[in-house]
Amino acid sequence: MNTELIDAIAKAVLYEGYMLYPYRPSSVKNRQRFNFGVLYPKPYSQAQTGSDAWRMQTECLVRGAAPAIEVRVRFLKLVARTVREQTEPACERSSSPPGASVFPQFDCISAPWQEAIECEETVPVQNLNAFTVEGFRWNFVFPAKEETEFLRDQGGRLIRTIERKQDSVYGFIEIRASRADDHLFKLQVRVENLTPLEGDPDETSRDSALMRSLVSAHTVLGVADGQFVSLLEPPEELKTLATSCENIGAWPVLVGAEGERDTMLASPIILYDYPQIAPESPGDLFDGTEIDEILALRIMTMTDEEKREMRTSDDRARKILERTEALPMEHLAKLHGTLRDLRSLKEEMP
Repeated sequence: MNTELIDAIAKAVLYEGYMLYPYRPSSVKNRQRFNFGVLYPKPYSQAQTGSDAWRMQTECLVRGAAPAIEVRVRFLKLVARTVREQTEPACERSSSPPGASVFPQFDCISAPWQEAIECEETVPVQNLNAFTVEGFRWNFVFPAKEETEFLRDQGGRLIRTIERKQDSVYGFIEIRASRADDHLFKLQVRVENLTPLEGDPDETSRDSALMRSLVSAHTVLGVADGQFVSLLEPPEELKTLATSCENIGAWPVLVGAEGERDTMLASPIILYDYPQIAPESPGDLFDGTEIDEILALRIMTMTDEEKREMRTSDDRARKILERTEALPMEHLAKLHGTLRDLRSLKEEMP
């Protein structure tokens, strides 16, 4: 198993659409974010006539007499950020609020925003035979949390507070399996968001619902003593069974080094088996549909004010800006294009 390669692909999926060029909250495309793999609270989804998903389902085929399965569900949990300006008297400069973090003044976060933290729930490895007798349900909960940062100028005066709030998220992972023959299983993994809402679901805004949602949710499946079967290119004798797999909000593909069949990623976006990140890519840009060179050049041509907004809106956006501005010309040239897998062409002899 190529863990590094798998983690890179999974993280790219996790942050796809997190924030798009021009990486500023004021841009139209960033006013409604998180359009991939969102599992909303069930009451909100039902109030929207089910058009917004509250569950995802992955079905795939596993070869082996007694394979062991590990299930990992990964998603982003949103954090509401509120910024408050302060006017602390000079006489109070010497002390800091108890339990607070204190930072020097710099060109820092200055506007409300929805940040995100990475969450992962892992179901321990279990023999797949156990799931054929009775389904297995694994509950999970990520509790609510609040934090406050205090920003001070160089003289020690409190100038700004940043409050971050997380709502609780609750759901479960359900695993079932059925035997197709002595050495073949159909595996089903369902993830559901059962987080309750406060107030009338019909009156709940999308932003409020997102705070209790599983964002960019996807499942990583691992197998020992067995192999996954490609659903995109199954063997001829398994095509009918592969076609019968019902996937809801998930697109299962093989991941890792070419030919490995021990890991499958159920992605909320369409991928091919063994997706890869180009080695020339300097880092994630949250938009796999774009070309790194185009985005890098666009970022470089932004105005100082646009860069300031990008820098102060989100820490991940700030890192994109800093990385792009520091790109050496030789690396930028590599983004223009590359040649791979060259082979000689021989003329056919008459």
